[in-house]
Amino acid sequence: MEAILVKVFATALALSQVVARPDAVKTQFDPEQDKAEVVRVLNDGCTYMKKAFDIENLDIDDLITTAMTDTKAGDDEIKAFKGVKFSDLFTAYKEICKKEKVEKSVIDAGEVIDFYNLAMANLPDHTRLKGLKLPGMSNVTDAGGKRFAELFEPNHRRISIPISQVPQHVKAAFIAAEDKRFMTHKGVDERSVIRAFMTSVADTGKRQGGSTITQQVVKNLLVGDDISYERKMREIVIASRVEHTLSKDEILELYLNAIYFGRGAWGIEMAARTYFGKSAKDLTIQEGALLAGLTKGPNYYSPDRHRDRAKERLAYVLDRMEDDGAITTAQRKDAEAAPITLTAYQRPRRDTGFAFVDQLYREARTLPNVGSLTGTSFVVRSTIEPELQKAAEAAMQDGLAKYEQSMGRTSFRGPEANLSDAVKKVQADPKADQTKPAWQLALMQAQPPLYDVHWTPAIVMDKTPIKGGFDSIRVGLRDGRTLPLSTFGSNTRRLIGMYDLVYVQIIEGKGKEGTRVELRSRPTVQGAAIVLENKTGRILAMVGGFSYPLSQLNRATQSRRQPGSSFKPMSYLAALASGLQPNTLVNDGPITLPPIGDTRYAQAKDYWSPKNYDGGGGGQTTLRRALEQSKNLVTAHLLDGGIAPTPAESLDKVCQLAMEAQIYQQCERYYPFILGAQPVRVIDMAAFYAAVANEGMRPNPHAIEQVEKDGEVIYKSPNRLVSIGSADRPAFFQLRTMLQGVVARGTAARISALSPFVAGKTGTSDDENDTWFAGFSNDVTIVVWVGYDNAGRVRRTLGHGATGGRVALPIWENIMQAAWKVHAPRVPLPGPSPEAAKQLIALPIDVRSGQRIEATSSRYSQYPQYGQYGEQQQQPTQRFMEYFRLDPTGRMQDSQYKLVSRESPFGAQGPEEWDQERGLFYRRDSDTGLFGNPSGLPRAPEPRFRSQGGLFGNGFPFPFTPPWAQPQYESQQQQQQAPQTRQQPQTRQRTQNERSSEQRPQVRGQRTQPDYLAPQRY
Repeated sequence: MEAILVKVFATALALSQVVARPDAVKTQFDPEQDKAEVVRVLNDGCTYMKKAFDIENLDIDDLITTAMTDTKAGDDEIKAFKGVKFSDLFTAYKEICKKEKVEKSVIDAGEVIDFYNLAMANLPDHTRLKGLKLPGMSNVTDAGGKRFAELFEPNHRRISIPISQVPQHVKAAFIAAEDKRFMTHKGVDERSVIRAFMTSVADTGKRQGGSTITQQVVKNLLVGDDISYERKMREIVIASRVEHTLSKDEILELYLNAIYFGRGAWGIEMAARTYFGKSAKDLTIQEGALLAGLTKGPNYYSPDRHRDRAKERLAYVLDRMEDDGAITTAQRKDAEAAPITLTAYQRPRRDTGFAFVDQLYREARTLPNVGSLTGTSFVVRSTIEPELQKAAEAAMQDGLAKYEQSMGRTSFRGPEANLSDAVKKVQADPKADQTKPAWQLALMQAQPPLYDVHWTPAIVMDKTPIKGGFDSIRVGLRDGRTLPLSTFGSNTRRLIGMYDLVYVQIIEGKGKEGTRVELRSRPTVQGAAIVLENKTGRILAMVGGFSYPLSQLNRATQSRRQPGSSFKPMSYLAALASGLQPNTLVNDGPITLPPIGDTRYAQAKDYWSPKNYDGGGGGQTTLRRALEQSKNLVTAHLLDGGIAPTPAESLDKVCQLAMEAQIYQQCERYYPFILGAQPVRVIDMAAFYAAVANEGMRPNPHAIEQVEKDGEVIYKSPNRLVSIGSADRPAFFQLRTMLQGVVARGTAARISALSPFVAGKTGTSDDENDTWFAGFSNDVTIVVWVGYDNAGRVRRTLGHGATGGRVALPIWENIMQAAWKVHAPRVPLPGPSPEAAKQLIALPIDVRSGQRIEATSSRYSQYPQYGQYGEQQQQPTQRFMEYFRLDPTGRMQDSQYKLVSRESPFGAQGPEEWDQERGLFYRRDSDTGLFGNPSGLPRAPEPRFRSQGGLFGNGFPFPFTPPWAQPQYESQQQQQQAPQTRQQPQTRQRTQNERSSEQRPQVRGQRTQPDYLAPQRY
């Protein structure tokens, strides 16, 4: 038996059961024992079909005989049935339907059964349709209530409505257009099937559908729409079952909510809003009939592109409605005569906020009564501020490109697209705007593949060779200007051709310089940023990477990277909470900490000896200056008695604080943790820094403010702040002022002008894998991360010198400027809250030394500072109002010398000691000075300047007696009566060697640190 004939009769078997035995449909037959039964079923089906047409007084036998014996059949093959021959089909008809004996049977019932059984295996559960909620579309508004985005699954841009909201004349229009006998058939309309069959056999070239509304529901929602006999058989059987499970209204409701209408609209409600700007319940007879006509072919009958076809289809539907008695003749004429009025349509397009929208999906799953935003239709009020979002994306994209350009890592891999074909198409279009050149129109219509990159697209207009092997390239912009293009060199120019689409940055000319454009190339480096409102936790903007089309990974919420020094404030917060003050002196010298736990079997590698980023260190510094200059060694020293009595206990306190701040769910209990070795998420760092801005009240970051369903609010964000109780408000406020110092004098000093308004911390992980800047203003917290994904085996670092202050901070600054412009104005950071102010007192100090400055004393009014080789550099004392914690009795807790000795220089303690006779620091074990040479300086001075009295002949390696070596007096009067012993700096002419030494390059890894309290050695 021909394979195609097997499929035809297997389909006929399914159809015969549904029409002749609707209550006893079998899905499995025995290939041997049930052959006779299958033949009887086919015969019953054929008889039933003939009776159905007898109602219309048609001689079905003569009709089929005429069609089968048509001499115009050509090659005796039915094209509509893909290989079935007229002769075989006619023979089978006589054998099955007319029960005539034939010489050679073309039917093998066993083969038909085998194919039927296989097609009927594992049928979908039709009961799923009972009460089924179709995927819907949720509307997302921004923080101001304006529409921002639509959320829906592919092919499901719909808003489902109950059948009760569909007017009767609209339902009648769809029944008239698609399924006239819908209210009477049992899932399959045998007359439609025969009509479609006869049309196909006659080979008129006109395709005729035979599916009922019930079959279309089954096809759309259960069995799919592939063109095959198997799918058609399953559709027929399941449609019959659905008619026994669902009411006609339930079936029609599913149908009207599921079908596609064009204009990106699924379902009658979305179609009504898209085409007519109204709800389905308000559709007129003409509007309902027009939509009903679209179901046959939304593109073919589109009223936007084919108005004449749409009118013809509308007239057909109205005629059918009149025939069915659904409308009167007058209503039909009025509907036909009325002009078709459509709302203007432009498919919603966004070029921003794609990572943020993804976050909405994930956040909704955690909310009560919400779940999936596409499971039904919601109105979601989000927290995004579109202007700030776009500014954050632009700042990130520019920042990443500029970093690679500054490091010489820019790699142009080719244009975004070529518009040659688009230009030719415009040139050939007689309807095109003749006032603009073809290239400009093509550029205006072009959609770059990176649709969220906020650079300017340009088209290459001219490429002329010039001397030196270079090309002079000019590009055109959408505003019609043509400008010269600056590129990255000859190799880049060779990759650019005529009518290429490239991204550029416009550089406006100044003075005699003309305006030009610089080529922009997709960077390889990635970044992430988040803008968080301090008091509420609302996510105002979120950047997940350079471009969403290139990578859908949201690095702000889905990636964890080492925070480096941006995590250090956690340790300093723990120290402040334990009673240390910002002016507490801490050793910046080498430290080695033993392994945590049992050390009996510890090896040398188990001990931890950190280093500062620059490799230097020595002396002591205040807690404030250590954080400002991001000292690793000081941070490590805090573990040894600064936070708790033992390093292990201190580490546990920092871990507890980090988990309470919800930076980590579990803390890795090892020493490098305090220097930012354990990876974090950008969003969690933002919440912690916002807590610092709020004096310990941590907001809950969220992107969804409110969710409505059918006009009712089903969720509203509580916007609660949660206290981080392991540190009190005074400690958080002191930390905030110290982070202001990072901006004013520390590693973020490039934006020192903003220090009254912002505070923050840079971060750089080992080998420059990650760079960070986390900071806040009065209203928002912004965290920026930059680094390579390093998903493969080859790891790529950002390069030597690529620190958080150099890479991440410029991006952060641009985003903060945008936040001040569009969200909240720039205001100075406030003083302590009333609760914190009760436990704090502000006193003046010297910010470098941490020493208190008496209001009546000029003792610290001028402190001479000295350069690398002893030359005097006049720097006035930096008077600074420091906030000190008060004890429960209201007295200031003086902890300046809690970790160091008063007797050592400037409170210095450690392995180095002062030799009064030789005038230098030395180590007990080496006797070679702090910096490895007998001078006590980082570079040995010329031998002739050395003396038994020190470098300057006064017993010290600097030309004055330091305060710690001066006599101590009980009162100011006693000091005035005492003889003056302070030696003034000696005035002398510098030698040629000294003068030339000023030009010597500084030793790598030993940068000038104005925060050391031991005598200046640089």
